[in-house]
Amino acid sequence: MESETEMVAFPLLLTPIETNYRACTIPYRFPSDNPKKATPTELQWINVFLNSIASFKKRAETDSTVPDAPLRAEKFAQRYGDILEDFKKDPESHGGPPDGILLCRLRELILRELGFIDIFKKVKDEENAKAISLFKNVVQLNDAIVDEPKRLENLVRGIFAGNIFDLGSAELAEVFSRDGMSFLASSQNLVPRPWVIDDLDTFKVKWSKKTWKKVVIFVDNSGADIVLGILPFARELLRCGSQVVLAANDMPSINDVTYTELIEIIAKLKDENGQLMGVDMSNLLVANSGNDLPVIDLTRVSQVLAYLASDADLVILEGMGRGIETNLYAQFKCDSLKIGMVKHPEVAQFLGGRLYDCVFKYSEAVS
Repeated sequence: MESETEMVAFPLLLTPIETNYRACTIPYRFPSDNPKKATPTELQWINVFLNSIASFKKRAETDSTVPDAPLRAEKFAQRYGDILEDFKKDPESHGGPPDGILLCRLRELILRELGFIDIFKKVKDEENAKAISLFKNVVQLNDAIVDEPKRLENLVRGIFAGNIFDLGSAELAEVFSRDGMSFLASSQNLVPRPWVIDDLDTFKVKWSKKTWKKVVIFVDNSGADIVLGILPFARELLRCGSQVVLAANDMPSINDVTYTELIEIIAKLKDENGQLMGVDMSNLLVANSGNDLPVIDLTRVSQVLAYLASDADLVILEGMGRGIETNLYAQFKCDSLKIGMVKHPEVAQFLGGRLYDCVFKYSEAVS
């Protein structure tokens, strides 16, 4: 279920939207492909989703809020697996042909139908608490960097380091369950620049001019991602005089932070003066995006977000789901930044980069 009000198109998309916008970045098929036969790309991605079932099932089994969780988790695995196998035989089944959005939506629908609302809640709460305890230290380290371009690069590296915490990637879910993630080690061990898409130097020049009055950031994961990556970056934008709107999911999906969780996190980070480590927060807004998936189709956002974003002059889509697997090529009437880490080998292959490579795609407003 999405937000109860009617969804609308994001107002800053380049118009006409019908010809200028396609949410999914990787084309699973082309018009010339046989509609009755799954394409090699469809098969590749169906297998990615098949391989993730085990980690979702494991999370669902331990959801103490759901009676008979192990039994229902088994039903989820069976039902979703059957649908994915159906797509291999007939790509037009189940509302297909499949793309990244449909495959995510069907997974969420089955979980919710079986009573699983937020199977990652426990790990999200743990990671948020851990990240909140580190926030002050991370901000102080950033503030100690006097050279502004170097400080900006450090903040950007922090976003990439935080974005590693992603339980939607089967490989990372495995690493995480084994030994957790160290934020500072991650930020120091990013793949070397130039990244697979690397517009950081251009962005630094634009940043130095302090021209953005209002910035909308579509946020991604809980834990280190939002607390140690995005919030120090947003705080720096506030210090530079920008108004900042953080757009978070309406409903839980994987370990993505929700709108209500984000409000709670910010409340815990405020000091006794209601500031974020000495920075005034009156220009920081949190908006419900209306979204309920780890990817986003910008033709469907909440009316509240559309209203708040209408006069923004920079849009940031953060994370692999929102900024790479969807919307990498989205064009906007204002400046835009797509930033995220490449966490699927299939995405790395499509982009011609390395696994755990970084995408920093900055585009000036399309007039």
